[in-house]
Amino acid sequence: MFKNNSARRRMLARIGVGTAAAVAAIAVMPGLAQAHVTVQPGSVEGGDFSVVAFRVPNERDDASTTQVRVTLPKDQPIGSVQTTAMPGWKISTASRQLDKPIEVEGEKLTSVVSEVTWTAAAGGIRPGQFQDFQLSLGQLPESGKMVFNALQTYSNGEKVNWNQVSTDPSVEPEHPAPVLTITPAAAENGATPADQNDQPGQNEQATPAAPSDSASNSILPLVVAGAALVLSAIATLLARRAGRRPSPEKASAPTRENPNA
Repeated sequence: MFKNNSARRRMLARIGVGTAAAVAAIAVMPGLAQAHVTVQPGSVEGGDFSVVAFRVPNERDDASTTQVRVTLPKDQPIGSVQTTAMPGWKISTASRQLDKPIEVEGEKLTSVVSEVTWTAAAGGIRPGQFQDFQLSLGQLPESGKMVFNALQTYSNGEKVNWNQVSTDPSVEPEHPAPVLTITPAAAENGATPADQNDQPGQNEQATPAAPSDSASNSILPLVVAGAALVLSAIATLLARRAGRRPSPEKASAPTRENPNA
C-alpha cells in the first residue's frame, strides 16, 4: 500500500507540473503573435493630416536593431511627410518623381518622399525593447488602406523585410506589412455620411453589435489559464492528502488484550 501511495503522489505531481507548463505556454502565446512591425494607431480619419508611429520590436536575443527603413505606398503618394527629432537616431529621406503632379494645399508637387530611414547613432533597439518612429503624413486619402514596407536591420547584419500581405484575412503571414486603415471623416454632428443615411427611425431600435473575434480570442486564453490553475491546485491538494493518509493495514490492526488484566 505504501508503494501505491508513493506512485499516486508522483502521478499527481506530474499532472501539476504539466498543468503549470500549459499555463506558461498560454501566457506567452499572445506576446509572440504581436511581435511584428505595426502602425500606431492602426486607424485614422482620412482627408487630413495625421501623425502615426511605426512600432518596431526587437525580436532577437543576441542583436540590436540598428536601422529601420519605411517605404511609403507608391500608388498613394503623400505630399507632406515630416519627421521629428529622435535622440540617438539619425534620420534621412529619399524622394521620387511623380508621373502626374498632385496638389497639396493649393500647391502642385512633382516629387514626394518615397522612404524614410532611421539609423541608430549608438545602441539602437536592444533585445526585449521596442521603439516608435513617428511621421506626420498628409493629405491622407478619404478612405481605404495604406500598406507600407518596413526593412529592419540588426547589428549582426541580419535584415527582416516586413512586406507580406495575406490574401486570406484569417491567416497572418510570417512578416506582415504595416497597414494603416483610413476611415471616412466624421460629419459635424459626429456621424459619418453613411451613418446619417442609416440612422434608425423613432420606433426602431439599433441592433447591438456582435462581439468581435478579437475579444473572444483575448478571453479564451484567460479562461483556459484559470481552469489550468484550478486543476493544478486540486492535483497538489490530492497529492498532500495521499501522503498524509494512514495505511489501511495499520488503521485496522486488531488490539491485543492483556492476559494479566
